[in-house]
Amino acid sequence: MINYGRQDISQKDIDEVVHVLKSDFLTQGPVVPKFEEALARYCGAKHGVAVNSATSALHIACLSLGVTHGDIVWTSPNTFVASSNCALYCGANVDFVDIDPFTYNMSVDCLEQKLIDAKKINKTPKVLIPVHLCGQSCDMQRIHELSIKYGFKIIEDASHAVGSEYKNNKVGSCNYSDITIFSFHPVKIITTAEGGMAVTNDDNIAKKMRMHRSHGITSLQTDMKERPEDEIWNYQQVTLGFNYRMTELQAALGLSQLQRIDEFISKRHLIAQRYDNEFIDLPIKTPCQSPDTYSAYHLYPILINYKTSGIKQREAYDYLQNNGVNVNLHYIPVYRHPYYEAMGFKAGYCPVSERYHREALSIPIYYGLSDKEQDKVINTIKIIFR
Repeated sequence: MINYGRQDISQKDIDEVVHVLKSDFLTQGPVVPKFEEALARYCGAKHGVAVNSATSALHIACLSLGVTHGDIVWTSPNTFVASSNCALYCGANVDFVDIDPFTYNMSVDCLEQKLIDAKKINKTPKVLIPVHLCGQSCDMQRIHELSIKYGFKIIEDASHAVGSEYKNNKVGSCNYSDITIFSFHPVKIITTAEGGMAVTNDDNIAKKMRMHRSHGITSLQTDMKERPEDEIWNYQQVTLGFNYRMTELQAALGLSQLQRIDEFISKRHLIAQRYDNEFIDLPIKTPCQSPDTYSAYHLYPILINYKTSGIKQREAYDYLQNNGVNVNLHYIPVYRHPYYEAMGFKAGYCPVSERYHREALSIPIYYGLSDKEQDKVINTIKIIFR
């Protein structure tokens, strides 16, 4: 079975993790800050805050921006549920902005119209979470311009997009946002097994996120309440936080993987280019790329339109799975899940996202995909459309 994505672990990666295992620190040692500094520097950001998952990063990002009960957060429906769950964790209300039919990212035109309508009833969002689907950045400059006009903060969900670029800057530079979130799950561009990171250029936001990831505890005298001099107070809990810390083992793996990130992405581009060329005469739609972006190509979705192809998405999915190609679906619109339907969301709310859900299949793309394996993927897909 050829998976749609998988990690690539080198001997150097293994050696770096073993080195940490033999050291004095397995958690809260020197390697996590090194990884934070290295990734922030790679992105062109000031601060990195490493955590145990991108979901945790999204949560502390919302908290650091003051998202709380009664607030409104908007995101894309075409994403994993964590992009909206993070707002629910804070007690906020969630809504969705439909996607662009070409990039599959949040439609800025839909966003602008939704903001116009929301302002009339005083229900504009406190925070917007655009999602860089498949590794291609949203149109962040236009989104940022709208944030100035309508007064919302921006968290870029770049779980798919570490190493991507927008307008010749790395995603994560935060030129058009307050915070950017990355994921290091094994199928992502680089991995720490599980893990994530939030990057920002704001000193105060970074300080809040570090506090939230570690129980709300500080050891800084400037942040601690005064206590009697004869009592030992070398740490204090000053807010309600969580245990979202990244281990030294994960950070060591991440640091090692980061050294190969550009190599990983270059290979993904070669794979994507070959798919583009091989599928040009098939009745399927391949991913469109904006000239303003350089995608990390975390995913390569093909769209199968039954009206033009005569093939149903389910037929293609079952055939590929039964013939050794492990395709996947990214994504079911978030609001179509039963938990969100119970909130009152109904089918038809974001029609472009729902059409994408009915047509998309993510086919294999990852650094270790061999020419022979890609041959099999291509030939199996071509058989479907004979």
